[in-house]
Amino acid sequence: MRSKWTKPNKLAWVVAVSTATTALAGDLSDPHLDTLPRTQAEIARIRDVTAPAVDFTQAEVFEEKPAGAATVRVRSNADAFSQPSGNMEFERELDFKLGNGLFKKLWVSSPSSTLASDGLGPLYNARSCQRCHIKDGRGHPPNGPDDSSVSMFLRVSVPGGEAITEIKDYLATQPEPTYGGQLQDFSLPGHAAEYRLDIQYEEIAVTLDDGEFVSLRQPTYRALDLGYGPMQADAMLSPRVAPQMIGLGLLEAIPAADILKGADPNDEDGDGISGRENIVWSREFDKPMLGRFGLKAGSPTVNDQSSAAFNGDIGISTPLYPLAWGDCTEAQEDCQAAPHGDGDSRGQEVDAVGMQLVTFYSRNLAVPARRDVEDPEVLQGKQIFYQTGCISCHTPKFVTHRLVDQLEQSFQLIWPYSDMLLHDMGEGLADNRPEARATGREWRTPPLWGIGLTEQVSGHTQFLHDGRARSLLEAVLWHGGEAADQRDAVVNMSNADRTALFRFLESL
Repeated sequence: MRSKWTKPNKLAWVVAVSTATTALAGDLSDPHLDTLPRTQAEIARIRDVTAPAVDFTQAEVFEEKPAGAATVRVRSNADAFSQPSGNMEFERELDFKLGNGLFKKLWVSSPSSTLASDGLGPLYNARSCQRCHIKDGRGHPPNGPDDSSVSMFLRVSVPGGEAITEIKDYLATQPEPTYGGQLQDFSLPGHAAEYRLDIQYEEIAVTLDDGEFVSLRQPTYRALDLGYGPMQADAMLSPRVAPQMIGLGLLEAIPAADILKGADPNDEDGDGISGRENIVWSREFDKPMLGRFGLKAGSPTVNDQSSAAFNGDIGISTPLYPLAWGDCTEAQEDCQAAPHGDGDSRGQEVDAVGMQLVTFYSRNLAVPARRDVEDPEVLQGKQIFYQTGCISCHTPKFVTHRLVDQLEQSFQLIWPYSDMLLHDMGEGLADNRPEARATGREWRTPPLWGIGLTEQVSGHTQFLHDGRARSLLEAVLWHGGEAADQRDAVVNMSNADRTALFRFLESL
């Protein structure tokens, strides 16, 4: 049986990716969206409304609605990230609820009498989407040996072959021959789990300019108790914590051209910020596309991101990822030969209709309204955020496409505080694992909307790609590379200014 990652297929994929920048330069049509063109008058309005703020004495118009008309009221409990878009028509709420049911579904092994729910694994990280994105919020690393609510795993890859590494502008990697592209720490009876995650932390003392002491924890990750023999010596491991789910459909609806306007890979303007786009191959549209989702912008659409998660996290097949054994490799013969749940009328374990519902649900998890936008301290913190240069990566505003069939995301002024681009964040945050065009030091700027509700929804304040930061201050202090100047500005500012800055972030 041929692997999905055979060398000819891989090479064709890499060749396509290597020419993706040229392809996108002449094709910004966003094939995943059914769009209407903007008029010249609309283009002028958008330019004006998305210009950075200059008056910090009061909130901007519509600032309290970060998702435009899709914004919802803030709930005071852990369900704050689990509401449908505020502008959703009543008739579409049923689809949202059905998608929610599939998102929460606990999958079981095959064969099973519950044919609509069988196909788990045989190797997996979770039994449902909700098990990682608890309450549709942020995951966290283990907080002790008995922590059963962990939503973290390790990606794994090895350098590509000689012919692949010669392809320009693409950092060729491929799944590890035995363990695939992701390490699964759970398995069905009769199968060995792939590994046990071990994290060791070293505390690093940082003293701020005003004398405040902060301790950062530097993690070291190890894959122990490997269930299928040794891993290739040059394997690269990268930790992943599940991100929050809100606003994904709105991020998907930002015109690619508007995102690419912010790219400055050679730092032509000399501001020290050189964000660049990740270009990835779309299985769905069979062409290179702008990467938007994932910690390194490795997926182009919500559907692709969701399908890949079913495949790698749960071992569930979908139309885009049709292999019933998920991430199992040819070296794991028992896994590939095990009973699977794709032998009935569905075709795959989640069929096209199921994926449409999950994608609709994921697109429409609503962004809650801002809090305290007129508070003087919040406005002071906003001014500091802007003047410190944080908006060089955390772009405040975009306007989404006009869409024919996605009214919830159509032509909305949104405030995600992300440019959706890759940035070199320095050696301290480097995972040293490339992903498409992203280097081992680059990460996509994470959207900041909803970040102030993390503790309410997820029960913790652990941030960054691997949850190492135990507060927003720690997260900022880990910034390096292109963001080193902004980090140093926070270190050197007064306690009052720093307090105001984080009051602003907590209002998002």
